[in-house]
Amino acid sequence: MLVRRWLGVTPYLLLAAVIGWAIVSLVLSWTSPADAKVSYLSGVWQPFITICAIAAGGIVAIYKLRVFRDLQPHLTVLQTISHRFIGDSYAHLDVTILLKNSSKVEMDIREGLFRLQHLAPMSDDDVEYLYAQVFVNKDYKEVQWPTIVEDRREWDENEFIVEPGETHQETVDFIVSTEDVEAVLVYTYFYNSRFFQGSRSAEGWGAATAYDIVGRKQIGGSARM
Repeated sequence: MLVRRWLGVTPYLLLAAVIGWAIVSLVLSWTSPADAKVSYLSGVWQPFITICAIAAGGIVAIYKLRVFRDLQPHLTVLQTISHRFIGDSYAHLDVTILLKNSSKVEMDIREGLFRLQHLAPMSDDDVEYLYAQVFVNKDYKEVQWPTIVEDRREWDENEFIVEPGETHQETVDFIVSTEDVEAVLVYTYFYNSRFFQGSRSAEGWGAATAYDIVGRKQIGGSARM
């Protein structure tokens, strides 16, 4: 893929070389034999102008074809969720997160965010308020579901490495009250350690999954599946 991109750059480099040669030739054509000094200086500057033109053409080509796009880090985040009931009023949520390095560069993960948010039950007034924040007042870009619990993990340099094409599994678990919660939103996010302000690479990668906690009915105060 990268070879094909470089082959695509070649026409731009050749065009830049031709333009540089044409500029120098035009300058030389304006000078008469008597202008030996000018002709000499033009000849001296000819390689420099040609190199600059080729470099400019190469930069344009790289920007246009995004030759180095494949060298940017990229992480695909997938998560699966299961639950089991514990005690009389609680459920344990087990979240398995698969991190696939879908880029061509090594990724050094340094920080991750794991958040559990409350979806249901919720009153209509609360839902309308959350809706207005995003779609009416434009205060937020995403719905601000109430957070039940949030956890952050940090790793040292070279502690959490995901090689190109490799898939890493990370797990996290939560405990929720089944008396108050029927549905949750599980959100995970991994920060890009190579990101800096103005960078073209992503600030990080995440996934969000809505999950219903179902399967148990309360009958006569006892828990049954």
